[in-house]
Amino acid sequence: MPLFRRNPFGHYLFIKKWIIRFFGVVSHGRYRNFNNLKIEGSQILRDLPDKRVLFISNHQTYFADVAAMFHVFNASLKGRDDSIKNIGYIWQPKLNFYFVAAGETMRSGILPKIFAYAGSVSIDRTWRSSGKDVNRQVKNTDISNIGKAIGDGWVITFPQGTTKPFKPIRRGTAHIIKTYKPIVVPIVIDGFRRSFDKKGLTIKRKNVLQSMVIKEPIEIDYENEDISDIVTKIEYAIEQHPSFLKVLSVEELEELRKEEEELNKKREFWSS
Repeated sequence: MPLFRRNPFGHYLFIKKWIIRFFGVVSHGRYRNFNNLKIEGSQILRDLPDKRVLFISNHQTYFADVAAMFHVFNASLKGRDDSIKNIGYIWQPKLNFYFVAAGETMRSGILPKIFAYAGSVSIDRTWRSSGKDVNRQVKNTDISNIGKAIGDGWVITFPQGTTKPFKPIRRGTAHIIKTYKPIVVPIVIDGFRRSFDKKGLTIKRKNVLQSMVIKEPIEIDYENEDISDIVTKIEYAIEQHPSFLKVLSVEELEELRKEEEELNKKREFWSS
């Protein structure tokens, strides 16, 4: 690989590689030592093509979710089965790997700007800006940039556009699927909200159950299914459809709280 090779967004790949290596080493313990990440679906990742894959996931923190996916994806591609043990996999990371993120988040400081170089496709949210609700037009450049990333490799997007659970799926994700026709792979995560702060930079609790489940690609009729059909499939695939939301009584919530406290007292949830 030529030293000064760039990706379609003009980023030097050797710089991107070293950023991923550095932050991969720094963040590895967050999923192996302070907490223990349970993974399912590594083989599904290895069976995917190198390009034109769109991952859809629920969202719990700004950065910890994506960082965990960087680890899981690279470990799986290097032959690890549902494990991120032995961090040597990060030495030669997958470089055509991107994640969709709000532009204002990725411009909010030096650290997010460095993370952005590692693979962010930054977009301007049409419904939220600077903590306030807005209503503005989608930028065609944002859509084309996501399409460019899909054409070059793997892309992660969080179709709810928020870290709050059970919020509506943004129809823009369905439009992207209809337009670019990628393989769509659902991911369901849990435990990140409990173990990290909202940004995903600070560990707020140790020994928390974390999980990441990679599911089989969704079957989509790109030509005949309409946007609402695809939105519904996304809701079910990432387990954010209202049918997954159970209304609990005060007593049930208290019981769940006590169960979680007992679980968090355990040193490990699974054998390594």
